[in-house]
Amino acid sequence: MRLLIVEDNRALAEGLSTMLRAGGYVVDAVHDGESALAAIATHSFDLVILDLSLPDIDGLEILSEVRARALDTAVLVLTARGALDERVKGLDKGADDYLTKPFEVAEVEARIRALLRRRLGNRRARLECGALAFDLASRQAMLDGMPLDLPARELGVLQILISRADRVVSKAQIAETLTEFDAEISDNAVEQYVSRLRKRLEPHGLRIRTARGLGYCLEAG
Repeated sequence: MRLLIVEDNRALAEGLSTMLRAGGYVVDAVHDGESALAAIATHSFDLVILDLSLPDIDGLEILSEVRARALDTAVLVLTARGALDERVKGLDKGADDYLTKPFEVAEVEARIRALLRRRLGNRRARLECGALAFDLASRQAMLDGMPLDLPARELGVLQILISRADRVVSKAQIAETLTEFDAEISDNAVEQYVSRLRKRLEPHGLRIRTARGLGYCLEAG
């Protein structure tokens, strides 16, 4: 899952980014409205955490742009504007949820999970391939009914592979889901993540097949 934080308070943005990355999300952060609009225009995000009081553009304009583009993106407004009319305005403009500062980290995390579950909507929130199951909202993998504890990037690789089980996923597609703005991940790194996953999955009847020159495919049996 890829998230965008739009917050002009850099310390707060960094704190949120660190917290969410620890939860296995891929997180980008921008600090003004123009950068937010550019990011939304060029990248796909599952959820945007949006401050309304930005230095150049009112956050409500960014919210309107997200909805005008009919993007399948959840928006959590996280702002100091706590008056009732402000909350109503934000929700009417298309925010999926509205939380005022100061906030508790645990509540932000819970609201993000709830929004992602809602965003999945009619799509399957639980993916299965043989003995492997993956809950997209909680980002919890289960193997033979037991929780599978994985580092964030290996979890990200597993998510894209199970979401396209029995289909080949290219190294470039895997790298894109794992990296943030201006970041790169080498083919060797992708190969290492896949190798580690193989060792965990093969004893349970799952294999990650290499399609030479194309990518990888997760298969059961």
